[in-house]
Amino acid sequence: MPTPAHTTSLTLYARLPRAHAQQHVLHSTVDAFGRAHWLLSGASRSEGTPYDAMVVTVDDGRVQETHLSAVTARHPLLDALPDGGFVVADARRRGRADHVQIFDTLGRTSWAFAVGDGIEHLLADESGDLWVGYFDEGVFGDDALGHAGLRRWSSTGEPLWELPPSTAGGCMADCYALNVHRGEAWAYYYTDFPLVRVRADGSVRVWDSPVAGAKATAVHSGAVAFFGGYGQEQDRLVLCTPAERTAAPYLHSTLVRPDGSPVGRRRVVARGSRLFVQADPYTAWEVWDLAAAS
Repeated sequence: MPTPAHTTSLTLYARLPRAHAQQHVLHSTVDAFGRAHWLLSGASRSEGTPYDAMVVTVDDGRVQETHLSAVTARHPLLDALPDGGFVVADARRRGRADHVQIFDTLGRTSWAFAVGDGIEHLLADESGDLWVGYFDEGVFGDDALGHAGLRRWSSTGEPLWELPPSTAGGCMADCYALNVHRGEAWAYYYTDFPLVRVRADGSVRVWDSPVAGAKATAVHSGAVAFFGGYGQEQDRLVLCTPAERTAAPYLHSTLVRPDGSPVGRRRVVARGSRLFVQADPYTAWEVWDLAAAS
């Protein structure tokens, strides 16, 4: 598919305060309530040794710091919980170790448990449940906890739901995109790239998608957007209307930064109708909202 001439611009959403600019960004996210968080470390980390870290939260211009003690994750993924605490998971599980830590509001570990190796996406919903999407080494590896490809866990490690192998979209080989908003999850995955909606009660609906290789999806009132792709299509944005069984495209565009430059290396978090994009060096979040375009 050729690069479309139509462009769509991101807008600035939240920025890491300059006072923390010299610290190393381990991970960053936007939570279920729209707050931006950065997990920072100021010192070098030794392999296998717990370390202290800081979460800097930016919420409508207000800044809060939370110091976390004895973080164990080597490849950390961060999200915030509704009670003011945080979850930090290691994307890779070593053996049978507990690799997910729940921190209270004072930064102390209150729970530790395992959800399986190969975490690609970790998103907490408004109730505090954790939705986890796995990449291929988790789906096909020795750790059975990730074999379903998509699972929901409680914040104390209780398994609540997993993607049934009988899902019409086929078994998942790699969770490319995950959107969690208001108790629903939307997943998009390799190999056939279906769009799958999971309701709070665990019921599943599947649509065929017209694009391959996207890295994020946004959804709003009868519309869905796919962002990303392979090679030169990494900044592609395709807007679609889900029909009975297929999501039909109605606009092809290229997502660009506020100054019109390419997005380049990025993190992406999808929450409902909004795509939050964080370009290298990962100190600012920018946003595009499907609701404003529909």
